[in-house]
Amino acid sequence: MPSEDICVKLKFNPEDLPVQSLATEAAVPASRLSADWLRQHFLQPPTWTPELADEHLLSTITSFKPASVLIPLVMRDQGLTLLLTHRAAHLNDHAGQISFPGGRCEDSDGSVVETALREAEEEVGLHRKHVDVIGILPEYLTGTGYQVTPVVALIQPPFELKIDSSEVASLFEVPLSFLMDGQNYQRRAFDLPNGQGQRVFYAIPYQQHFIWGATAGMLRNLFHLLRA
Repeated sequence: MPSEDICVKLKFNPEDLPVQSLATEAAVPASRLSADWLRQHFLQPPTWTPELADEHLLSTITSFKPASVLIPLVMRDQGLTLLLTHRAAHLNDHAGQISFPGGRCEDSDGSVVETALREAEEEVGLHRKHVDVIGILPEYLTGTGYQVTPVVALIQPPFELKIDSSEVASLFEVPLSFLMDGQNYQRRAFDLPNGQGQRVFYAIPYQQHFIWGATAGMLRNLFHLLRA
């Protein structure tokens, strides 16, 4: 998926690009969007095929930095929601984008799960006592040179959050049912310079928010896993 850095370099706003098509898959059945079903599905995952990102802009990257993100599914009374961050505008990578809590792995972490838990605690103040890790998704390579492991977890309210304003501008929640409906995924594209073709990416507009790039790509793989 394209990165914010690429958008700055090519001087366009991804929200201004026309929608080429919509994904056509049916929504994940509501019966599958429960904490108990998700726990069991990750314990005994089916055979499924991850959807690979468009890799035109990854061919020049020879070394990827390991990172982890937390995909926090909040157990609200009205149903599961997904907690997302709006990244601070001054950051070097993925500035201003909607993202999962997460970041680069540190030598002291010991595991990709520990990285995701530490980063979520640092960025949004989510204490790990509220976090029940249920599984991980396939690694995702970004155009900014990160090899990201998405860690899926159930979050038990009530909990308090405290944003680190140096990294996160704001937080919001999206109903998981909205994100697990294929028809809410748009395909958009931009032209690469020097006649190198087009780069296609997914976008998921939700209210005033525009979820796209790596975040939409990882959500796409969660969608495929839950449909399998």
